[in-house]
Amino acid sequence: MNRLAGTTSPYLLQHAENPVDWWPWGPDAFEEARRRDVPVLLSVGYSACHWCHVMAHESFEDEAVAAYLNEHFVPVKVDREERPDVDAVYMEAVQAATGQGGWPMTVFLTADAEPFYFGTYFPPESRHGLPSFRQVLEGVVAAWTDRRDEVGEVAGRIVHDLSQRSLAHGGEGLPAESELAQALLGLTREYDEKNRGFGGAPKFPPSMVIEFLLRHHARTGADGALQMAADTCEAMARGGMYDQLGGGFARYSVDREWVVPHFEKMLYDNALLCRVYAHLWRSTGSELARRVALETADFMVRELRTAEGGFASALDADSEDAQGKHVEGAYYVWTPAQLREVLGEDDAAFAAEHFGVTEEGTFEEGSSVLQLPLTGPVDEARAADVRARLLAARELRPRPGRDDKVVAAWNGLAVAALAEAGAYFDRPDLVERATEAADLLVRLHMGPVARLVRTSKDGRAGEHAGVLEDYGDVAEGFLALAAVTGEGVWLEFAGFLLDIVLEHFTGEGGQLYDTADDAEKLIRRPQDPTDSATPAGWTAAAGALLSYAAYTGSEPHRTAAEQALGVVKALGPKAPRFIGWGLAVAEALLDGPREVAVAGPVGGELHRTALLGRAPGAVVAAGETSGSEFPLLAGRPMLGGAPTAYVCRHFVCAAPTTDPEVLAEALRGGGS
Repeated sequence: MNRLAGTTSPYLLQHAENPVDWWPWGPDAFEEARRRDVPVLLSVGYSACHWCHVMAHESFEDEAVAAYLNEHFVPVKVDREERPDVDAVYMEAVQAATGQGGWPMTVFLTADAEPFYFGTYFPPESRHGLPSFRQVLEGVVAAWTDRRDEVGEVAGRIVHDLSQRSLAHGGEGLPAESELAQALLGLTREYDEKNRGFGGAPKFPPSMVIEFLLRHHARTGADGALQMAADTCEAMARGGMYDQLGGGFARYSVDREWVVPHFEKMLYDNALLCRVYAHLWRSTGSELARRVALETADFMVRELRTAEGGFASALDADSEDAQGKHVEGAYYVWTPAQLREVLGEDDAAFAAEHFGVTEEGTFEEGSSVLQLPLTGPVDEARAADVRARLLAARELRPRPGRDDKVVAAWNGLAVAALAEAGAYFDRPDLVERATEAADLLVRLHMGPVARLVRTSKDGRAGEHAGVLEDYGDVAEGFLALAAVTGEGVWLEFAGFLLDIVLEHFTGEGGQLYDTADDAEKLIRRPQDPTDSATPAGWTAAAGALLSYAAYTGSEPHRTAAEQALGVVKALGPKAPRFIGWGLAVAEALLDGPREVAVAGPVGGELHRTALLGRAPGAVVAAGETSGSEFPLLAGRPMLGGAPTAYVCRHFVCAAPTTDPEVLAEALRGGGS
């Protein structure tokens, strides 16, 4: 009996009709394995994962494979986006054993949830040096039946090795100027001068690293940092990873030139990149950055917003092509013939040159991913007309599937991005969408005791507890919304969440754990300070703690932030690409962060000037000084009845000012 039909995860529901007798993760599945004396097959993936769909179609929909699985295993299906803790623990084991990881993840466990054999995608027939899935299953059954002692020894050794990996705070004291300079040098060495970005193929959007580079430039004036950030952002925006018609970014580029994307579109990438491009515009005034930030914000609202006001997790990579087959990228790619069909000969020739569409194609079967390869003069009116007509034609194609679950952490990132983009670009509608998503997080995800649940769907809260990244990213979103709206209730909600971080996620010496001390016990308590596709929970929490302390003067929150940042001192110089958000938070720490109180109207010129300040991590409170919502505003009156700004840093305050130019100068960074 397949037990997935009653779950809320779109990924699990995709497998509810499989002939495999799937169980969701939980004690009942492991009790069944113990009762039957069989191993557990753990299969982990997510709804927008292309190769998860491939393996499902090849193996989990196959009656013969399913019958063998059901006879010899208890099959357990996990959505990694609902249970990042389960995913993290077993992915660590897979990477330690094989040197690589990814999804789908395939792990064989004992009834005590101890892993003993690992892999990712297995094909239906042996190829490319991979055994077939059936061969793997038969090999595991043989080992379980004939060499059970060996299986137990392997499982015990793996669990023991994992248990030895627990981190202390990770460094000796706070990250200082020298560590951040070494991190910048390390990034320079890994920078792709020709194609921009870092490393080789596949190439991922380095959102958190770019935030560090922008903050480092603001604080130190290092032009090289700004240049790497700006050039990488331009390369991504001109490449195939960016949707040139509808806005928004795909997950990554399969090549180092940013030409062909892996076509799934994730909320977290788009939230992070919307904020990155908005911050790049704030630093440089780039019109490209402004356009991409707004188009990405509009994409999120148009295509990911749910009926309840939150934001869905992802759009699938695959959709139906003209022949009715599910094909990766079918919704997005074009051939010259398709351009001619929509635009006619002359405009099709213009569009082919403008978007880099060739007869041989840049993708598969003669199709091309749209890019913006030309940097010279362009007939903008004609380009806009062509783009609108192609977009209208694309709307008639079968759309990619959408994963409608709302993930707390990723919605926190979206709240921060939309609030700031709305404030920077005079788009109050975006601030409203951010506020509605934040309202949903409070109403549905926080509950009466501020303990976050990880996901919801269709207005129904999920069953799984929030992890550290949920608390850190949602608090970050609330703090950004407080700065933009002047509504202190968001500061209060952030405080509720960060108090739980202090109480339930913090260990001795200030190290942080990804799960709460009262969460479900796994074979090890996951703990990872390095970024993946999103900021690590560890450094996301550190950043929110630091900002909250700047707003409130709370010494416990400041101390917790500083203790958590010890890991950046240790890892920043060695692995800067993988702790970018930690480096960005460290920049805020070195700069203060600056505390800005604007006594005067929310949305006024002085408030907007404060929000546009580039000083790393500066916190902004605006509004009436008679209320108690923002401690920063207490006792700071308007001078002569005019809106007045107060800027403090390292326990020292500058003279209050009513002049936006003076305030802007105080918030430019650069050691000012």
